[in-house]
Amino acid sequence: MKEELFVSGRNIPNIDPYLNIWHWQIPSYLFLGGLAAGILFFAGIFTIMGKENKMATTVKIAPMFTPFALMLGLFLLFLDLKHKMWFWQLYTTIRLESPMGWGAWVLMIMTPISIIWSASYLTEIFPNWDWKFKFLKTFEAWIIKNRILIAWPMTIYAVILGIYTGILLSAFNARPLWNTSILGPLFLVSGMSTGAAVILLLSKDHKERKIMSRIDILLIIIELFFITHLFMGFKAGSEAQINAVNLFLGGSFTAPFFTFVVILGLLLPALLEVLELRGFKVPVVIPAILILAGGLIFRFLIVEAGQITRYLY
Repeated sequence: MKEELFVSGRNIPNIDPYLNIWHWQIPSYLFLGGLAAGILFFAGIFTIMGKENKMATTVKIAPMFTPFALMLGLFLLFLDLKHKMWFWQLYTTIRLESPMGWGAWVLMIMTPISIIWSASYLTEIFPNWDWKFKFLKTFEAWIIKNRILIAWPMTIYAVILGIYTGILLSAFNARPLWNTSILGPLFLVSGMSTGAAVILLLSKDHKERKIMSRIDILLIIIELFFITHLFMGFKAGSEAQINAVNLFLGGSFTAPFFTFVVILGLLLPALLEVLELRGFKVPVVIPAILILAGGLIFRFLIVEAGQITRYLY
């Protein structure tokens, strides 16, 4: 017989537990999904605007990383599954109210689009590339001729994918920190910012970097506004919501959130980008890496903190 002494009514396993089943795979998957969505959005929108040659890295080079990001994200999601051999049932069981169902289909659509889009620029970027088979060359010619037709759905689905990474969490009504409609737009803007950071890392064109820096500064301002609005909304909510946000406003997540996300991941990169636009020589790699690291840490903190919060009052 095992005797236990309970000195508190909280955090008792199997009596008052908190959700702690999502580990590093899920925030990593959310980060990669948002990153790919941001890159593909910019590739599509600049193609529609007819600036694919002026924004060559944005449209042609950066999207080549998105198929790998999406497939790695899907692999991480697969690792997290409890019943891995039954993952295919997500596509045969149609539930319109299921965010995971919608997300599975969005990823199913976006992954081949990202592959097709990237493949259509292989012969342009790598002149010695040879498709070997005639039908592949014919398909490539058709894609090149109809890029605008592909750019429109790619841009739209990129926005849906970016928002979905936040909606996946906000659909959990039992978790006060996640249960807010602003999480979708916040994750979308954060994903676009990380996508812009990748483009800044890859681009060698000064004009292209200036355009993406201006866009990224605007995205950072919007992201800071959403974070402020998120906290203000929780502070004006129920006791469970107030307790949830207090994890970031004086609680155990305060120091890592404001240090690594707000200061190092948003404010400092924005300042460095402003200085670079004003003529100061700032290595572009510094703000870009800070934004990417901040975006990843942001998702880790939100996923971990959200699993602690609950409605049990």
